Amino acid sequence: METLYATMNPEAIPWDMSEPPEALVDLVEGGRVTPCRTVEFGCGTGTSVVYLASKGFRVTGIDISPTAIRIAREKADKKGVTADFLVADVLGDVGWIRNSCRFAYDWELLHHIMPDEREQYVANVHAVLGPGGKYLSVCFSESDPQFGGQGKYRRTPIGTLLYFSSEEELAELFSPRFTIIDLETRTIAGRYAPHLAVYAFMEKR
Repeated sequence: METLYATMNPEAIPWDMSEPPEALVDLVEGGRVTPCRTVEFGCGTGTSVVYLASKGFRVTGIDISPTAIRIAREKADKKGVTADFLVADVLGDVGWIRNSCRFAYDWELLHHIMPDEREQYVANVHAVLGPGGKYLSVCFSESDPQFGGQGKYRRTPIGTLLYFSSEEELAELFSPRFTIIDLETRTIAGRYAPHLAVYAFMEKR
């Protein structure tokens, strides 16, 4: 990821959007998630972090790419909002923020995490949330026709390997630790074209 952020024009990185996702905005504007301590895993260049901070959330954005975090900090400064950013592996130790957040969020990060690492990742998300904390995760659906349209593993034109999920396997992944509130396949706006993604909104048990 660092190589992509360090060498590519941000406008060529498919997931680096200039506006926060509609699904996130709907949760906030509809009052289903209210200002609280929040963490975004895989925050990229910080678009959603900046949006949430502008709405009164106390947000920490985490990404493995130092370049992405540098751009995110610059974006927050330019917008005049206060947010924390950290270069870290989302699969690593999260003890520093354990049980301290009321909302956790990842947008199209999970399809970059392969099945053998997903349980550790979900355990980390669960660990940072306090009792009753909410979690939103959105990732590519296996029914999406992009990148060949077949198979769970697909390689993109920029060289990343993605894993495409079904609703059923995400329910199996999340349900041991979370009560699932919404789980559905949605059409999501993308930089170049809409795509199908599995939307999962849940609450920590």
